[in-house]
Amino acid sequence: MERSDGILSLFPKPKPIIGMLHLKGEADGTVMERLKREVDLYVENGVDGVIVEGYFGTYPSMVKGLEYVREAQLPIPYGVNCLHVDAMGFELAMDYDAAFLQLDSVVGHLKPRDEASEAAFLDLYRSRYRGKVMGGVRFKYMPVKSVNTVEEDLVVAKGRCDAVCVTQDATGQETSIDKIKQFRGALGDFPLFVAAGLTPENVAPSFAYADGAIVGSYFKDTYQDTGDVCAEHVRAMMRAVEAVRSELHD
Repeated sequence: MERSDGILSLFPKPKPIIGMLHLKGEADGTVMERLKREVDLYVENGVDGVIVEGYFGTYPSMVKGLEYVREAQLPIPYGVNCLHVDAMGFELAMDYDAAFLQLDSVVGHLKPRDEASEAAFLDLYRSRYRGKVMGGVRFKYMPVKSVNTVEEDLVVAKGRCDAVCVTQDATGQETSIDKIKQFRGALGDFPLFVAAGLTPENVAPSFAYADGAIVGSYFKDTYQDTGDVCAEHVRAMMRAVEAVRSELHD
């Protein structure tokens, strides 16, 4: 079982859902207007956490977004993902008191000769950062340069992060139950989050193995990453999650 101070302890309810804040907008003003609206929709409809990610935005917009969520004193934890520049992700997480940090890959994306450097980098920053780290393995869009099996790299990942994130091959693409089961088999009871493609229809089978999820595309009005967060989509997802949670208590 996970330690009482592990990543799942950040969330009052089991099977937490973390909503993405993609920082979409044409200028800083529209980026922040949209972010504030998205935060409100997530909080009002029961989402368990949020991640500020530079998916559409720039580094300055990430800073403004993190300043806002910190000052807003949200009733839910927030995290950050600084895409492609992991060191800055750690720095932002520390500067803005983020409860957790997402890294798209913690093992297998580098040449084998560079794995020792990656391990030293993660050891260094995790010793400085008090929050939790979510790390991808065989993550969407990340290169696979490992000479190890998936199972071997998942064992390595357990020493480099506090939760593993699993996806299929693209944003919004459903993560197969077979892949989720494969990850669970290698991880044992180590925390596992589905980080792409969750829908109300696949919540129950996915959560039979996973401990939580990160959701972006489904929450949008178009079900695409380029859309706008839709309250009804958020409610539909959270209804499905609550149904799973209710089964846990029966």
